[in-house]
Amino acid sequence: MGFKVAIIGRPNVGKSTLFNRLAGRRLALVDDTPGVTRDRRVHRARLYDLHFDVIDTAGFEVAAAGTLQARMREQTEIAIREADLVFFMVDAKAGVTPDDSTFAEVVRKSGKPVVLVANKSEARGAQTGMLEAYELGLGEPVGISAEHGQGMPELRDAVVEVLGEEQALGEDDEDDLPAVSDTLVGEDIIDPDAEPAYDDTKPMRIAVIGRPNAGKSTLINALIGEERLLTGPEAGITRDSISVEWEWRGRAMKLFDTAGMRRKARVQEKLEKLSIADGLRAIRFAEVVIVVLDATIPFEKQDLQLADLIIREGRAPVIVFNKWDLIEHPQETLAELREKTTRLLPQVRGIQAVPVSAETGRGLDRLMDAVLKTHRIWNTRISTARLNRWLEQTVGNHPPPAVSGRRLKIKYMTQVKTRPPGFMLSCTRPDEVPASYVRYLVNGLRETFDIPGVPIRMSIHASDNPYASRAKKKR
Repeated sequence: MGFKVAIIGRPNVGKSTLFNRLAGRRLALVDDTPGVTRDRRVHRARLYDLHFDVIDTAGFEVAAAGTLQARMREQTEIAIREADLVFFMVDAKAGVTPDDSTFAEVVRKSGKPVVLVANKSEARGAQTGMLEAYELGLGEPVGISAEHGQGMPELRDAVVEVLGEEQALGEDDEDDLPAVSDTLVGEDIIDPDAEPAYDDTKPMRIAVIGRPNAGKSTLINALIGEERLLTGPEAGITRDSISVEWEWRGRAMKLFDTAGMRRKARVQEKLEKLSIADGLRAIRFAEVVIVVLDATIPFEKQDLQLADLIIREGRAPVIVFNKWDLIEHPQETLAELREKTTRLLPQVRGIQAVPVSAETGRGLDRLMDAVLKTHRIWNTRISTARLNRWLEQTVGNHPPPAVSGRRLKIKYMTQVKTRPPGFMLSCTRPDEVPASYVRYLVNGLRETFDIPGVPIRMSIHASDNPYASRAKKKR
């Protein structure tokens, strides 16, 4: 059956710490600074024999309409509506504040079952705060320490008491969508002569990255068709890497929204460093990475560095020119941007670059078509027989240059990895093969086997000498 729990409370009471403990992983950023969490995050959780979904929320704050804090509060109110149970959290160490009383009234009016959680109960003087919590009228407080894991058995018993054993202990419904793995990408070639068909039913992981205020969260909201992520004119709203489950034309997707990444020299605050580290982790676990560029100020130095990072990580990149509704001369601008893309990113020649407007929803279908095409190319497998027929013709047309008066001999090539495509070239004196000739071979692979826009790995090894062991024995 399963149920969903929303963790609610004012800022800095320890909601994200409890979320991480229930999820069993450090997913949400945790810092002493109030208001670290802004978006709501959902993840599978476990509390002994209880299995459920838990929602981490932004701290409840009193704020004027239209402000960032007000939009954060709206996201928290959505979480309350989605939840079957609310953990209303207070800080036992600080005691009950007027804001706690105000927000407790909001939770009470929602009509949802509530468990009152008094966090930091291990601190000196916390007993007073525990007694004050009775004033909120939400029942008996459960004293816990989210940081140290104290009070978890009592919290489990409180959940069962409020929901009832049938709902709390009921078995989870099987998800109709296939599970999206959290393992790193990359796949070895088992049979070098096989070229299996692309499997378009497997789930896909997509990370969305870019500079602050490029429109990443707005783009994800437009794709999934709901205001799932917090957006606004302020730069740097997103802090955590938030994952969103989604389905596109029957295929399971997992979208990762990441914090805007500024140049390293400008990143000074500890919290921003944590946000960027979280975003880099999302890139490493993604398959396709969408680089969102502001079409009004594209190809800043940081944009190119982010694209280069994706290529070095071996992910499948797709470029998005966002805010296309602000461009006055779209045809001329698009031709200019695509020329710049080819010139500035030669290492992924043929990369997909799509103009979109996340605000109006224009170009989203073309974007997803580009994502699927890039993912298919990223999974390319070429049989050894085809590769070596191509290699023989290519080397015959343009042999490798002589080094120190001696000709390099290229023996054969085989594909050893996919995701991204990786090839092994066997030749004499591999250390002396010029980088320009390797680029010639890579570009030839792109054109002949239609592998545009994704990184291609080429490793060069010396062919085995069958007489080497005999020579050693004679010595």
